[in-house]
Amino acid sequence: MKKLSAVQQKQQTLVFSVADTLEAEALKELGGMVQCWFDVQYHDFPASLLLRFQFENEERLSEATPQLKVWQRKLSAALLKKGVILKQGRQHLIFTVESPED
Repeated sequence: MKKLSAVQQKQQTLVFSVADTLEAEALKELGGMVQCWFDVQYHDFPASLLLRFQFENEERLSEATPQLKVWQRKLSAALLKKGVILKQGRQHLIFTVESPED
């Protein structure tokens, strides 16, 4: 794995901070949520950022789906507070039953 530059390390810290905050809030509010995980290519940040909220099964996923836009807006707002603007907020957070190993 290639070593991250100083700028990329700051981006990584920012992403972990936002993801941890949203995950803690979502675990309290969204029934059946297991974890939050993400993919990002730091050379193409923030466009490549994709957070995933993992749910325990399809039933829990379908129950939470109406809240997806709310959480997408929360992600955009949290990143904006850190000085990062997402041009297409809906593309950066999804709900899934897949785990990082899938």
